[in-house]
Amino acid sequence: MKVAVSRLGFGAAPIGNLYREVSDEEAFGAVEAAWQTGVRYFDTAPHYGLGLSERRLGVALAGRLRDEYVISTKVGRLLEPFDGSGLDDEGFAVPRHFRRIRDYSADGVRRSIESSLERLGTDRVEIVYLHDPDDYWDVAFEEAYPALEELRSQGVVGAIGVGMNQWEMPERFVRETDIDVVMLAGRYTLLEQPSLPSFLPLCVERGVSVVACGVFNSGLLSKPSVAADAKYNYEEAPAALVMRARSIAEVCGRHGVTLPEVAIQFALGHPAVVSVVIGSRTAEQMNANAAAFDKPIPGELWDELKSLNLLGSEVPTP
Repeated sequence: MKVAVSRLGFGAAPIGNLYREVSDEEAFGAVEAAWQTGVRYFDTAPHYGLGLSERRLGVALAGRLRDEYVISTKVGRLLEPFDGSGLDDEGFAVPRHFRRIRDYSADGVRRSIESSLERLGTDRVEIVYLHDPDDYWDVAFEEAYPALEELRSQGVVGAIGVGMNQWEMPERFVRETDIDVVMLAGRYTLLEQPSLPSFLPLCVERGVSVVACGVFNSGLLSKPSVAADAKYNYEEAPAALVMRARSIAEVCGRHGVTLPEVAIQFALGHPAVVSVVIGSRTAEQMNANAAAFDKPIPGELWDELKSLNLLGSEVPTP
């Protein structure tokens, strides 16, 4: 990828009030902690808090030299003013002053980026992802991607990517376009690796970078002990996956490390993966994520996971 990113990235969805309200002080503290721990890659989107995440991130980074960090944002959900009452109905604790309009047209892409640049307070973004075009392949391929190519040639966008919770459509983008990067959510984790047989090797072959996110599988791998009501893909985790996660956690414990520590570092073992992006809502949470990222993982742990068939023998490890 033409854009260099730090191995640990800051996911800014939580500072867009994901699930619960976060104060400005907490949000700015999380970004400052990320900077102090060496993070130089910050990911956001209009979807996150109806623009709140972008606005807060822009303010938090305003005092930094622009060439010292990388921002990625996303297109596909345009924000339009809305006079609805109550809070957002897509998981963010923010007033419904805007509504999301799915728009992958060339004009929609340009309008979305222009609005994002204004909210971020910058004249460029290093990476723009097509955000969840699952049901919009035709227009995303025929209009959104060419529009991003034009913006890339103009220097407004440094790299073009696609960000999704699946690997099949991103693989098609890798085969049929000249994208630079894929943000892969949840499909290459310590728990499961369905993207391993074909998608990741294709990325290596084509020189497409992968940014791994959702490495906790929506929460199932986020704590040292796996709760019975843990989430997977944003829903209650199936019993079989809970048992598998608990088995992995037991192996982690025998080697003096925790499940989230191993989950954060696992994806970086594949040569296609250049960064792992973890969401943080406070400085304390960011510092904990950074410590987990830096925790030494014994090589024997990977060997035991493979011997117990909790990790495939062909899976590369850090």
